[in-house]
Amino acid sequence: MSDPDIELASRRAIYQQIADRPGSHFRALLDDLDYAQGTLQYQLRWLADEGLIDVSEDGKYTRYYPAAEFDQADQTVMNALRREYGRRILAHLLADGPLSTTELSDRLAKAQSTVSWHLSNLADAGLVTKERDGQRVLYRVSDPKRVTRLYTTHRQSFTDRIVDRLLGIWDRY
Repeated sequence: MSDPDIELASRRAIYQQIADRPGSHFRALLDDLDYAQGTLQYQLRWLADEGLIDVSEDGKYTRYYPAAEFDQADQTVMNALRREYGRRILAHLLADGPLSTTELSDRLAKAQSTVSWHLSNLADAGLVTKERDGQRVLYRVSDPKRVTRLYTTHRQSFTDRIVDRLLGIWDRY
């Protein structure tokens, strides 16, 4: 979608920030832009009402996307990629999966219960599947091509060099 003709500079700046960092949530927009909370809320509502941005709820955050550029499945992936440990878990599963909770816990240096919680959220969103292998439960990415495409396309907006190195993204594209 080409940039829409937006009259107000504040709306243009907010729209541009969302276009540059799709999946940004309200607090991140507030931190990145120099607008009062009420102004940002009003302008986001206006952009949504005019059909210029889409609004996505991910359980914890309300996230914003340029309209018609991300279907529901893309928004679900981007919601997960915007979360540090969701992004890292997906990266490990893409690079070396399928993996168990224990293996992911060791790689992330996080408690198994924490990793399990994140995996549960990713599974609920349909981003990972689990399968039993004897005593172990292994996780894999449901749609690796979609996740890789979205990460690669928007990797400049993620500040996670660990994931970049893990996936070796720039070598493959």
